[in-house]
Amino acid sequence: MNSVERLTAAMVISFAMVGAANAAAPAAAPAAKPATAAPAAAKPAGPSDRAQIEALEKGFAAGFNAKDVSRIMSYYARDGLFVFDVTPPREHVGWEDYKKDWDGFLGSSPGPVVFKLSELSVTVVGPVAYGHSIQSITTTAKDGSTSELVVRVTDVYRKIGGHWKIVQEHVSIPVDTDTMKPDPLSKP
Repeated sequence: MNSVERLTAAMVISFAMVGAANAAAPAAAPAAKPATAAPAAAKPAGPSDRAQIEALEKGFAAGFNAKDVSRIMSYYARDGLFVFDVTPPREHVGWEDYKKDWDGFLGSSPGPVVFKLSELSVTVVGPVAYGHSIQSITTTAKDGSTSELVVRVTDVYRKIGGHWKIVQEHVSIPVDTDTMKPDPLSKP
């Protein structure tokens, strides 16, 4: 079983265990605190896991708009990364492979790029999370002409060393099955 299969299996088991525990756990009365207990030291509140992932996506967007491949790749896990991208080849296995894809993509657009992320939805379950979004990209060619593309992105995140990283990604566009033509500017 490869690392992607292990991650997928672990996510399914984790989601099932959390769901079963939440459904089966009886509501317990809060335990009474002894009268002599000293108040607990207040732990500073940090950003929620969801807020951390939203910040990851915001940083990714800034890296994309700056055409900064190093910054873009800083949001992906170095180990066990698997990506289905919208352009060939069908899949990218590993961080180095996906970095080459980004280098090629941004290198083929010498002019500015405009990247916008919308409709981000994130669900966190312990140290694993998943999310989906709509991402709009406008690239500028050498001759100044622009191309637009709207993609659907589903990400799986994992908290590694206290930081959220993308461990799986699926980028796609709809295809009209009658004509077999892609819809690069897909609308709801």
